[in-house]
Amino acid sequence: MIILIVLVVLALAVVLWGVGAYNGFVRSRNLIQESWRQIDVELNRRYELIPNLVETVRGYAAHERNTLEQITALRNTARSLATQTHGQPSEQRAAVEAELTTAVHNLLVSVEAYPDLKSNTNFLELQRELTDTEDRIAASRRFYNANVRDYNTRIESVPSNIIAGFAKFEKATYFEVNDPIVRQAPDVNFGEISQRPAAAPESQQQIQAPRTDAGAQPYQPPQRAQQPDVQPADAPPPQQEPGGYRPPYTS
Repeated sequence: MIILIVLVVLALAVVLWGVGAYNGFVRSRNLIQESWRQIDVELNRRYELIPNLVETVRGYAAHERNTLEQITALRNTARSLATQTHGQPSEQRAAVEAELTTAVHNLLVSVEAYPDLKSNTNFLELQRELTDTEDRIAASRRFYNANVRDYNTRIESVPSNIIAGFAKFEKATYFEVNDPIVRQAPDVNFGEISQRPAAAPESQQQIQAPRTDAGAQPYQPPQRAQQPDVQPADAPPPQQEPGGYRPPYTS
């Protein structure tokens, strides 16, 4: 009787644990979907802002035609992928969105060369809205990826992976920026600058002391040729100063 009670208690504990694990997977999956909707809203907001940005820049910076065409093509591709995946994340869409982020960032940097465009009220408003949108996308992406990490960890961990396999919970997809250009930080190498030989003064460049090797004569700096003192025949002898110093002959 005692053994039967123990078995019933263990079975009940296993069932309760399984139900709790299953409900935990459901909550995590719903949290991932909710956090992704926040990203999708901001991405669609960026889709709406980009055409206005392109048209505004086109009127002031005709030389940026290639960049504008690239941004337009990436925007159309990203929106098409969003429609095909019914607004769900995918690796292909994440890659296109990363390229679009880089292209928009490069465009906003390149317009620094156009003072008239930088003073345009419409452009300044679009720039502010795009910057705010990019910040919200980055924050939502971090929150989404954190939820995906926790969810995928539970799917792969023991013993929760038993419930995940039984209930067919699949791993979620990260939404990351994998573009190396975006991740790469500016590389400033101060070593090359510090190792450059300093420019020698002109006087030192013209006359350099030779290297002193073993057995070689020490370097003797060039001496100015001294003219012999020529004294008149009737000149008095130079006076002897105290301390043995003899001043030069003066006329």
